[in-house]
Amino acid sequence: MEQDAYLQSLLPSSTGPLADMEAYAAEKNIPIMEQAGIYFLMQLIRMHRPERILEIGTAIGYSALRMLEASPKSKVVSIERDENRFRDAQHFVHKQGAEDKIQLLFGDALDLKEDVQKEGSFDFLFIDAAKGKYEEFFHLYEPLLNEGAVIVSDNVLFKGYVADDSHADKRMAKIARKIRDFNNWLVQHPDYHTTIVPIGDGVAITIKK
Repeated sequence: MEQDAYLQSLLPSSTGPLADMEAYAAEKNIPIMEQAGIYFLMQLIRMHRPERILEIGTAIGYSALRMLEASPKSKVVSIERDENRFRDAQHFVHKQGAEDKIQLLFGDALDLKEDVQKEGSFDFLFIDAAKGKYEEFFHLYEPLLNEGAVIVSDNVLFKGYVADDSHADKRMAKIARKIRDFNNWLVQHPDYHTTIVPIGDGVAITIKK
């Protein structure tokens, strides 16, 4: 779409280590947040100014480093279950000299609540991991959030398949149905206000009523 291309043209080009990470992710076919989405996330971080951020789904550490860029005084705790991506994240976080601000935890987020709980409470939760488990992540980690915390869920439009999965293969259609169920549950939840923004691959922003 012309409008999307125009908005994309306004985004600054990455340089240095961030550009290297983007190139590496593209080369290895590792999904990282789309550029429009990452700049939107960074703006949310700047507006909210969270002291502590919990990220579910580190991948190679790109979004964690971008969130820290938006709020250098924040502390990020990030969980990754894929060993190779976890090691990549360790490498890139070290390369940026951010080990004191970004704590990486290895394992399935559904099994690590006790470890995360030891780190304290959080002001911002970013969910960008296994798409079929978003609701489980939400239930598990919402109790660790401070009053007024923001919850951001990425990929909630999932390549457009959430709206129409008629052209998706069986696997993609199954994921799309799970995300659709999550979206419906989230926007109808009596305890939360949620807005879904059609930017990047779809971003849901949730706050407690």
